Amino acid sequence: MKSIGGFYYVRCGKTEYECKARGSFRKRGSSPVVGDRVRITVPNDGFCAIEEILPRKNKLLRPALCNIDALVIVCSTVDPLPNFTVIDKMCAAAVNNRMEPVIVVTKNDLQNGDAVARIYRHAGLRVFQCSPGDTEEARRLLEFLQGKVTAFIGNSGVGKSTLLNMLFPTLSLQTGQISEKLGRGRHTTRVVELFELEGCFVADTPGFSTVDLQRYEIIDKDELQYCFPEFEQYLGQCRFTSCAHVCEKGCRVLQALSDGDIEKTRHASYVAMYNEVKDIKHWQLK
Repeated sequence: MKSIGGFYYVRCGKTEYECKARGSFRKRGSSPVVGDRVRITVPNDGFCAIEEILPRKNKLLRPALCNIDALVIVCSTVDPLPNFTVIDKMCAAAVNNRMEPVIVVTKNDLQNGDAVARIYRHAGLRVFQCSPGDTEEARRLLEFLQGKVTAFIGNSGVGKSTLLNMLFPTLSLQTGQISEKLGRGRHTTRVVELFELEGCFVADTPGFSTVDLQRYEIIDKDELQYCFPEFEQYLGQCRFTSCAHVCEKGCRVLQALSDGDIEKTRHASYVAMYNEVKDIKHWQLK
């Protein structure tokens, strides 16, 4: 559930144990991180010990999180305006890490968010439009979160605090603290923690910012095309097998863009991301 100063706090049912990790993990260059499923021993005296880390389905480098089911990307209609490049980078990072990217559009009460929602629904992503007082949409989002481990992310001011308090009204004090952490600056301690909230787990870390995810979750240029789900049906149909889907003749993805089957903002984000990584070698990514 969390890791502080070499101690790991492990939930088994309703009981939480303070554990140490066996030294063998460090020797192998692997340590438990928040979200890990582990096996522990519970002695009559002394510290509990993490004996085994079960296989992970995904892992983020920074913040150190694993086994995340969905990355909830929060954006607002105004103050700030949606930054499509940043949102699309977060979506691609989620897909690349086998997490479901989920878009939540906030502040629909200040400005209609249908246009933003349409872009991501057209791309095949799950979208929620949550505003204060819209209890039906909040109920739909809460139903989706049930039984999942999720992490919320978004630029400062998009309304993560309001959203979390809307989803979990009976835990307003706790979620207020969580939300404050989610919006903290960079000069604070970096403690990652999972909170169990009404049937789901929400990952919280002061360091979970869009900047961190962009900096550490770099996607190889050859894999990037697979991180845009709406490209999938056109891949393999281009004139050239090495097509980058940027400006090449006979590109089926560009034809779909011209036909209106791919959103212009989404392709623009893809091109920007491709240009950022096209000269990075495989060994540099590792």
